[in-house]
Amino acid sequence: MKIAVLPGDGIGPEIIVQAVKVLEALRSDGLKIELEYAHIGGAGCDAAGDPLPEATLKLAQASDAVLLGAVGGYQYDALPRPMRPEQGLLRIRKGLGLFANLRPALVYPELVNASSLKPELVSGLDIMILRELTGDIYFGQPRGIRTLENGERQGFDTMLYSESEIRRVAHVGFQIAMKRNKKVCSVDKANVLDTSMFWREIVTNVAKEYPAVELSHMYVDNAAMQLVRAPKQFDVILTGNIFGDILSDEAAMLTGSIGMLPSASLDANNKGLYEPCHGSAPDIAGKDIANPLATILSVAMMMRYTFAREDIAQRIEGAVRKVLQQGLRTGDIYEAGMQKIGTAAMGDAVVRSL
Repeated sequence: MKIAVLPGDGIGPEIIVQAVKVLEALRSDGLKIELEYAHIGGAGCDAAGDPLPEATLKLAQASDAVLLGAVGGYQYDALPRPMRPEQGLLRIRKGLGLFANLRPALVYPELVNASSLKPELVSGLDIMILRELTGDIYFGQPRGIRTLENGERQGFDTMLYSESEIRRVAHVGFQIAMKRNKKVCSVDKANVLDTSMFWREIVTNVAKEYPAVELSHMYVDNAAMQLVRAPKQFDVILTGNIFGDILSDEAAMLTGSIGMLPSASLDANNKGLYEPCHGSAPDIAGKDIANPLATILSVAMMMRYTFAREDIAQRIEGAVRKVLQQGLRTGDIYEAGMQKIGTAAMGDAVVRSL
C-alpha cells in the first residue's frame, strides 16, 4: 500500500501524525505500507511557491491513496487567488479525477449528548452524503471579475454539469445505497436552476437501473431544513458540488463535532484522497487540542474503499469506539464526567485500542 501523506497547514501536521501512528501500528502487524510525504496548500507555497507543487501531484498520481491533513491559514489570505492554499486542494482533486466525495455523518452512541440537537433526533443517525467534486460552479468557465460598459464592476461564475459527470456520480450513489438502506435523496434546485433540472432528469434516468433503490428528490433549501428537523429520514444524499459542500458541513454538526467526521474522494477506480471534513483551524494549531479522530477514521475509509480491507476498516473504527467508551475526549467533544485529553494522547489511545 503506497500512501502519499500531505500534512498541509494549521492543525494538519498534528492530526496527520496521529493517523500515521495508526498506519505504523498496522504495519508492525504485518501490513505492507509505504509512506511518502509532500507539501500542499500553504506549505506548498512556502516550500515551492505553489499550493500544489509538481512533485506533490506526481507523488499523488504514483500512489495508491492520498492522506491529507488540511490546508489554509490567515497568512495566505492576501495571496493572489491562484496561489491560495485552497487552490491546491481543488487542483489535486481535478488532477486525480476525484469526482465522488463521500462524507458520512454518523452519531456514535457515546456522543449523542454532544450534538446541538435533541438526543431523540440524532440517536442512531447514519447518513452518507455523496457530493460530486470536480464539476459545478467551482470549476465552471467562464468566471472572473469584469467591468461593464457603464463602468460598474461585476463578479461572475458559471454553474454547469455534463451528462457524463452527473451519470457517473449517480451510479456511485445508487451503488452505495444498495449496501445500505436502499434510499437515495437527490438534492437540487430544479425549481430555479436549469443545471438542476438537467441533474434531476439524469439522476431519474440512472435510477431505472436500480429498481431496488427508492429515489426521492428534494430542493436544497428544504434539505437544509430537514437535516435539522428530522435527519434520520435520510440514507444517501446525492448532490452537486456547491450544495454538497454546504449540506455536508451542516450534517457534520448533527454529530456533535466536525472533528469526528472523515471523508473520501474517489476516482473511477476507487483510488482516493482521504481527509477530515474540518479545516486547518489555524487558531488552535500547535496547541495539542485538535481532535485527530476524523483523520484516523479517514484511514479506516481508505482501507474500506481503496484497499478493500473491510476487516481493517472495522478494526480502526472499533478502536475509536473503544476510546470513546473509555470516556476519553478532546475539547470539542468534551462533556462533564469525561476525561479531557490532547491530540497526541488521543492518537496514542486509539493505537492502544487497536
